[in-house]
Amino acid sequence: MDHQLVIHTATLIQRYIASRPQAADTLEGIHLWWIDWPQSPEALSVTLAALEHLAAAGVMERVRIGERELWRVARQP
Repeated sequence: MDHQLVIHTATLIQRYIASRPQAADTLEGIHLWWIDWPQSPEALSVTLAALEHLAAAGVMERVRIGERELWRVARQP
C-alpha cells in the first residue's frame, strides 16, 4: 500500500475532525462522507490504514456500539 496515500488520507480525516470534533462514523461512512477524494474514492483499505495510523498516534479511537464499530476522536482518560 502506498504510504504517502495513507498519510494524505489521514490528513484529510484530521481536517474533517478539526471542524467537527464530535463526529463519529463507521469505516464506510468515513470513507464516503468525510474524505473529499479528488477523483474516484480509493480502496476502503486505504481509509482503514489511515484510521489505524491515527489511532496509533492517539488521534482517533475505535469503539464498538452493539454490532457496529465506530471511529471518533480519541477521548482523554
